[in-house]
Amino acid sequence: QVQFVESGGGLVQPGGSLRLSCATSGFTFSYYFMYWYRQAPGKERELVAYISPTGGSTIYVDSVKGRFAISRDNDKSTVYLQMNSLKPEDTGVYYCNRPGQVNWGQGTQVTVSS
Repeated sequence: QVQFVESGGGLVQPGGSLRLSCATSGFTFSYYFMYWYRQAPGKERELVAYISPTGGSTIYVDSVKGRFAISRDNDKSTVYLQMNSLKPEDTGVYYCNRPGQVNWGQGTQVTVSS
């Protein structure tokens, strides 16, 4: 069974940093692109970043370019999201996922507020 367990969220002041982790199981992690999504209160879930199976290619939504960095450890079947220079508009629940998977983990809450 495919599973995603996100962690690392919390309350942080504007300008602060957080590192999110997503531990996966139930599939061959190194075969798949991996995605980070977020869902802000009252809004639809949006794609934030994704990374190729080897980690050699990464793509970011414009609003996080230069501030967020996605990475992965294929030996640990884990994908990460380093978030720097956080803004209040980064607040939301963050989820990871892979292509072709309809189930989601519980996500991790990120709140950016002074």
